[in-house]
Amino acid sequence: MIDLYTWTTPNGRKVSILLEELGVDYTAHPINIGQDEQMQPDFLAISPNNKIPAIVDRDNGLSLMESGAIMLYLAEKHGHFMPDDPTGRWRATEWLMWQMGGLGPMAGQAHHFLHFNQGKAPYAEERYGKETKRLYSVLDKRLEGRDFIADSYSIADMAAWPWISRFEWQQVDLGAFPNVRDWYVRIAERPAVQKGYHVPKKVGEIPLP
Repeated sequence: MIDLYTWTTPNGRKVSILLEELGVDYTAHPINIGQDEQMQPDFLAISPNNKIPAIVDRDNGLSLMESGAIMLYLAEKHGHFMPDDPTGRWRATEWLMWQMGGLGPMAGQAHHFLHFNQGKAPYAEERYGKETKRLYSVLDKRLEGRDFIADSYSIADMAAWPWISRFEWQQVDLGAFPNVRDWYVRIAERPAVQKGYHVPKKVGEIPLP
């Protein structure tokens, strides 16, 4: 059993989608970051960086923060959604790190300046909007002739997809990135993705192009 501490953000949805795909029993504990619940001592004991998501594995008492580390742990523990061969594993890990170090941080800044604070910082809007579109183009090239980011559906897809699901916040036209668009829709059709997207609560339907 997994205790999942999360909220309705792309990083939170990465882990709830993976748990749904794995079919693992878990309990979702909402951490409302809009009300600073991530600053409470009980949560900080699990996630010292005061960020969601975080988990506690009741099987062994292990607590983990950082979505990428959580995804690697769960995939390894349950033996799914990472390729078996070393080359494939490193390819999936490579693209997981791409999401963690590039797509997530840059798209997050695009959300801040383009969606929540439009007109306040034109330079930042241009900078992060342009970089987010560049990252879309990188992903679009990677997906040419492929159904998934690695050789098979993996945590690399589950990590990137929730960030792409906010394409409207990033002012991105998915039609300009047809390989990303097709991949996005293909994954959005998965029942586990549809369930995991609405954890810990439903705040709207999955956006579709």
